[in-house]
Amino acid sequence: MAGQIKTMVLLGASGDLSGRLLLPALGELLDEETDLRDLVLIGAGSEDWDAKTWQDRLRTSFGSSNVSPKTMDAVLETTQYVKADVTDAEDLTRLLDAGPSPAALYFALPPAVTIAACTQLQQVSLPAGTTFVLEKPFGTDTASAVELNRLLAELVPEDQVHRVDHFLGRATVLNLIGVRFANRLFEPIWNADHIERIDIVFDEQLTLENRARYYDRAGALMDMIQSHLLQILAILTMEPIASLDEVDYRNAKATVLRACHLWTDDPATSGRRARYTTGTIEGREVPDYTAEPGVDPNRNTETLAELTVKIDNQRWAGVPFRLRSGKALRDRRKEALITFKNVQHLPSGLSGQPVADRLRLSMGPDKMALEMNVNGPDDPFELDRASLETDLLAGRLPAYGEVLAGVLSGDPLLSVRGDTAEECWRIVDPVLQAWRANKTAMDSYAAGSTGPAIWE
Repeated sequence: MAGQIKTMVLLGASGDLSGRLLLPALGELLDEETDLRDLVLIGAGSEDWDAKTWQDRLRTSFGSSNVSPKTMDAVLETTQYVKADVTDAEDLTRLLDAGPSPAALYFALPPAVTIAACTQLQQVSLPAGTTFVLEKPFGTDTASAVELNRLLAELVPEDQVHRVDHFLGRATVLNLIGVRFANRLFEPIWNADHIERIDIVFDEQLTLENRARYYDRAGALMDMIQSHLLQILAILTMEPIASLDEVDYRNAKATVLRACHLWTDDPATSGRRARYTTGTIEGREVPDYTAEPGVDPNRNTETLAELTVKIDNQRWAGVPFRLRSGKALRDRRKEALITFKNVQHLPSGLSGQPVADRLRLSMGPDKMALEMNVNGPDDPFELDRASLETDLLAGRLPAYGEVLAGVLSGDPLLSVRGDTAEECWRIVDPVLQAWRANKTAMDSYAAGSTGPAIWE
């Protein structure tokens, strides 16, 4: 395992991801962990930026998250920007030599460019402890994920590869694990005997937001379900772990993902897809997806996807897991909804139909709500519903900051391991192929609605 990182080389430093998310999160992390302020930040990109342009980007990005002047000054004192072709071995060598070792190479790049850069790194003598940080998607299908993992394994050990899933920062992971394993109320009944179904939903009001270059080639299934939602599923369904050691934790996730399969034998019927049309979201007019700048209608890209899977083991036999994610929807909804089985018998004398208890675990911000049956306020013989709600630990840092903390300290706990990345592709590949062959209908929904009316 690598020690504390001394240099972070940000490949794609001029891109939107770096300016909007990575650099602000890095600034907040350095504000919180002052012993990391001697980190040397090297920005790399194809743009011909001078030192002032790079420093202005840092000031803007750090300013968006109110980074302190001390942190700003410490970073500006040692940082530099290097114009480089990240697919050229000589340029990559220059970048690695630009700061002290060990270094973290952060690939804030499209997947194809990341693969090309890793291929060239085979010709570079990597200093001991060099760490790779990759953004999803990790490949574009099972075969490419396997090939990428093979390439990475030739360069650095697996525990020095951080495949980033920023939706699962440390606070969110610990909240999900804490609720599930630290409560006698839930832990003994967390199985098919007591749980009817689990829905994991990430609905967004956001539209493309100038990301057509990536999103129109990915779509909702590849962008969210293949990565983030399957990782959440693994945390919710894995077997009890002895400790939060990265080996125990990541082994348990890998085991349950190997048991995960499509709900039906037919990939065309295990999922649904749709695309938004014109509509209004909180007073904002939204154009038809196919009219968005950069969209190619011939790609037939979905903006809303649902996938139902099962887990073939004793704990979860017969339980459906619905994974759903979409854009341009009416509500912001990021949650795991656990629906328990209904009571087997209601005493005579109580009126009303009991509704199954439901546990909502919301993410970003993290909250918990337990919906259950209680006696009514007017007639105690009549059932009513109540919701017990609480906020969960928010954490000191944003999700990206927590991920970067793991990278800089050499802790791969929050990183997606190579074998689980391959399993996620193995689950969704047949559905993607069925959709590309148009074996599943493309439904539509108005922007600002809850989705296709026929889905209700």
